[in-house]
Amino acid sequence: MLELLQYDFMQRALIAALLVGVAAPMVGIFLVQRRLALIGDGMGHVALAGVAVGVVTGQQPVFTALALAVAAAVLIELVRARGRTSGDVALAVMFYGGIAVGIVLLSRAGSETPANLDSFLFGAITTTSPTDVRVFAVLAAVILLVTWIMRPRLFAVAGDEEYARATGMNVLAVNLTLAILTAVTVVVSMRVVGLLLISALMIVPNAASQLLTRSFASALRLAVLIGVLCSVGGVVVSYHAETPSGGTIVVLTVLVFVLASFATWAVARVRAARHAESSHHAHEHRPGCGHRAVPHGDHVDYLHDGERHAAHADHWDRHDEPAPTARRES
Repeated sequence: MLELLQYDFMQRALIAALLVGVAAPMVGIFLVQRRLALIGDGMGHVALAGVAVGVVTGQQPVFTALALAVAAAVLIELVRARGRTSGDVALAVMFYGGIAVGIVLLSRAGSETPANLDSFLFGAITTTSPTDVRVFAVLAAVILLVTWIMRPRLFAVAGDEEYARATGMNVLAVNLTLAILTAVTVVVSMRVVGLLLISALMIVPNAASQLLTRSFASALRLAVLIGVLCSVGGVVVSYHAETPSGGTIVVLTVLVFVLASFATWAVARVRAARHAESSHHAHEHRPGCGHRAVPHGDHVDYLHDGERHAAHADHWDRHDEPAPTARRES
């Protein structure tokens, strides 16, 4: 790791990966809650058209991509809220229109276009310039600040949009904020994982964290942790393995999701086995049955052969830890 820090381009790459690893999951968790997992892909294709505009006109592609992605995000949200076209249709039009405009414009940009196109489509984090890092740092700070301030409103709209509207909340403004945050996150991430893969870094860490946690706050914290570890780890692995950084980062996030799914499945199987064992308890415990009653929370356990049994619904569960004052009873 220390070997990498002696190279300026790797220092910029690791800083960019850290910024994206924090910002993408923070925005992505609200997209997962609202079942808008694919909107990042749509924004990525629109941003490609913005990159093409920058290449053709000689402007900084980051700024042109940012302007076009934000404009498209606002338009999609307004069409979804006020227009007669559904949100998924509007997103599909932007999806195909963006990549088509990008391909047409880049075809007119000269012989160096293919290399530029690949770096934006699939990421080329080692080509991140000092200017890119400064721009990404400012954009990431804006994303984090706005997301943190708007967190209660974003959560309320993601949970129940109709209820939020009934309470008087300006739902359209909240949705526009989330759409703009998504567009900015896509632009920040395009050098790291590429426009075609950015949606994975916004969605997969959140999908994995929601398998392992039960609250929104803990899921958000774990998703950010997974995003940072996979982004920075992906850069390190790609350097040593000589693989594309964007694909390596996404492979790591998918691997984390697979491991989380397996762990969840294994825990469920163990709990099911314990439950099946306890469901066949041969004795019916009740007051006066001869076994010691031990109050436990909102129910009563009964001591039997050094173990505690408790009735839950139509079955009995065996609690693993005997009471401190338990004594063996027959």
